[in-house]
Amino acid sequence: MVPVTKTFFPPLNKYTDHLKRIWKNEWLTNRGELVIELETKLKSYLNVPNVTLTTNGTLPLQIALKILANGGEVITTPFSYVATTSAIVWENCTPVFVDIHPEYLTIDETKIEAAITSKTTAILATHVFGNPCNVDMIEKIALKYNLKVIYDAAHCFGVRYQDKSLFNYGDVSTCSFHATKIFHTAEGGSFFSNSDDLNKKLYYSHNFGHNGPENFHGVGINAKMSEVQAAMGLSVLPYMAKIFSDRKSVVDFYNENLDNAKIRKMKIRHNTEWNYSYYPIIFNSEEALLKVQESLNEAKIFPRRYFYPSLNTLTYIDQKIMPVSEEISSRILCLPLFHDLDVINQNKIIKIIKHNL
Repeated sequence: MVPVTKTFFPPLNKYTDHLKRIWKNEWLTNRGELVIELETKLKSYLNVPNVTLTTNGTLPLQIALKILANGGEVITTPFSYVATTSAIVWENCTPVFVDIHPEYLTIDETKIEAAITSKTTAILATHVFGNPCNVDMIEKIALKYNLKVIYDAAHCFGVRYQDKSLFNYGDVSTCSFHATKIFHTAEGGSFFSNSDDLNKKLYYSHNFGHNGPENFHGVGINAKMSEVQAAMGLSVLPYMAKIFSDRKSVVDFYNENLDNAKIRKMKIRHNTEWNYSYYPIIFNSEEALLKVQESLNEAKIFPRRYFYPSLNTLTYIDQKIMPVSEEISSRILCLPLFHDLDVINQNKIIKIIKHNL
């Protein structure tokens, strides 16, 4: 079987070495030695001023919305994982969708201003498959209308834009360290902010609002990462250069051998050092996609319709037509991409696709 993605497992002895530290410390959670060490190493690796680790990648979105959106309207993208919209609704805010760019697949920044009302408090945009939004234009719009900017950067570990980490843009960026991601802690996530004052609010909000053991800054929830999760992150981090290199080889092979007029590929924004996180292809029709998907599944190869469906069609929001997102969602398929996908299976995937087009 060839899955759409595959978790990178570090050598077991490297992981157990860190687990032994946990047993020695007798400390499993509440920001122990390993969590703090991983935060420190990630700050250095990513060259960012602040990192706070969380137990998953959705809670940082919820915390950021709680602090910055104030129950208002949040301009967002219909082309993302469902957590982006669900977090907005969960925090009693109202998602206001803006359609996407047909090539970059990120929110269409030229349509944002028309969606702003007196109730708008924030923009929550997704860097799709690690492809940056037009962060410069979004920042100008946010400054003009006094809006906060949150980036769902779940796919963006290691991405650099204009020679700096993509996490350095916006008021808050969030990332997922789920087992399916390039860098992972089995389950986990993080938030990033360049503002020390805002980072302080985010930080205490992820730890029940604590200001020491007996005092509280304000309201908070429990979003802390455990020592066991941090142990996995510390075990994976030393292998990132190889992981990126291996994934680049897979992407390069697809690019060289999957050139067909009946499909197109996502356009990476200029000045981006991409991380090879996903390999989406866009078919000319949904029928062509379904035909290819069925043939791949018959060969025990399992790509994913990602992102599908377009989030503006969810039943628990006010639906509004988003023609570009709906069209792309119906025709996009992410092909298998992981660190040890071999050329034999890649050739099989490419052959099946070409045979069915």
